[in-house]
Amino acid sequence: MPSTLASHVEENRQRTLEELKAFLRIPSISAQPEHDADVREAAEWLRSALERAGLEKARLIEGEGHPLVAAEWLRAPGKPTVLFYGHYDVQPPDPLDEWLSAPFEPELRGENLYARGAADDKGPTFLWVKAIEALMATTGELPVNVRVLCEGEEETNGAHIGNWLEKHAAEIPSDAIVVCDTEMFARDWPSITVGLRGIVYVEIEVRGARNDLHSGQYGGVAPNAVMAAAEIVTALKDRDGRIRVNHFFDDVEAPSEEELAQWAALPFNETEYLENEVGSIALTGEPGYSVLERVWARPTLEVHGIRGGYVGEGSKTVIPAKATVKLSCRLVPGQIAGDIVRRLEEALKLATPAGVVTSLTVLGSAPASLVDPSHPYLQLALQTMSGHFPNPASFIRCGGAIPIVGKFQSALRAPCILFGFGLPDDNLHAPNEKFYMPNFWRGIHVIADYLRRLADRPS
Repeated sequence: MPSTLASHVEENRQRTLEELKAFLRIPSISAQPEHDADVREAAEWLRSALERAGLEKARLIEGEGHPLVAAEWLRAPGKPTVLFYGHYDVQPPDPLDEWLSAPFEPELRGENLYARGAADDKGPTFLWVKAIEALMATTGELPVNVRVLCEGEEETNGAHIGNWLEKHAAEIPSDAIVVCDTEMFARDWPSITVGLRGIVYVEIEVRGARNDLHSGQYGGVAPNAVMAAAEIVTALKDRDGRIRVNHFFDDVEAPSEEELAQWAALPFNETEYLENEVGSIALTGEPGYSVLERVWARPTLEVHGIRGGYVGEGSKTVIPAKATVKLSCRLVPGQIAGDIVRRLEEALKLATPAGVVTSLTVLGSAPASLVDPSHPYLQLALQTMSGHFPNPASFIRCGGAIPIVGKFQSALRAPCILFGFGLPDDNLHAPNEKFYMPNFWRGIHVIADYLRRLADRPS
């Protein structure tokens, strides 16, 4: 048995890397039914990894969707109980021709491991599995009680974990929830995320004529569904980035002056952000707010796709009878998804031009979440992160959503600690997704250290 956790991690570095690659090779794309067997294979793989790490009762929990993966180790009486959460499903890899290496054949280039799911969320999930394994291998026990609950539908807003939690929360009492599915502010600038935006994702259908019509015979009199969709989209948001939905901002809770001052002190360079992360000729968005405010603390309205008419090679002169708009709003603390949906429906009625009819369907929603940074467990996490990086850790927010975080906090009455080990340039949901491996190895030590420190806190 290695004498220290550090020596255990180092001695098993190659084995750990190969295991991570094996996990990443499984194309667990939850959005595509043809990959259902792969999603289950990933669930079984994770269950086995938890068992190898030394956890007990490693099992799959079946339900209406992809299975949950659960395990536990509850042999530390009087110590806090930590619930670890992660997800083993991944986004589709398209467009494939933009990948420099095959998305499901992990490739280490320099210090980055490239593969779909490397950073979102197989790599960050596997690092806390390895932290648990290292503690068990070097001490024969864990310093605190541990539960695990992972899902395979995070990328599709699946309902299995939320529905299960509503019925079974009393079975998994926990003092804290640890999640590693976020990023740090920048390389060597560690972060604990205390705020996540929520989301409302809708589909707008626009219908004009009974069927597509010849533009020569009917152009000038027949309603054009694609044109109507464009008019609706531009009515909801102006060219300056202002959302034009009545009462959309009524319930927005602004960040405190203290929080804004902390953000202003972060090493943020707008020019580098534009060039290295966004890659456009200019940034856009709501006037009067900094970039960090716009992505962390302001709601949004974004169009993800417009479908309709003829988009094949060559020409086909039709007036489209139907168009579909995919649209989402990121929500911030104070906003309620149901209220935003009603306001979007009202705005849609006002924006619908003559000759077409419209309908709105909600495809998914999740509330924003905010954790009190003064909580002792959050303060301990900040201190722990600071001890493993050259710069002190900061509390930040995240523009994305992790739907289950708010539900965990509500159901378990416990704080969610979001350790960030990803980087802003990890290409989440995009080609050439990667994980910066120095953060993977550091993350193992951070999580192990945090559990040891947490053992000295009352449950």
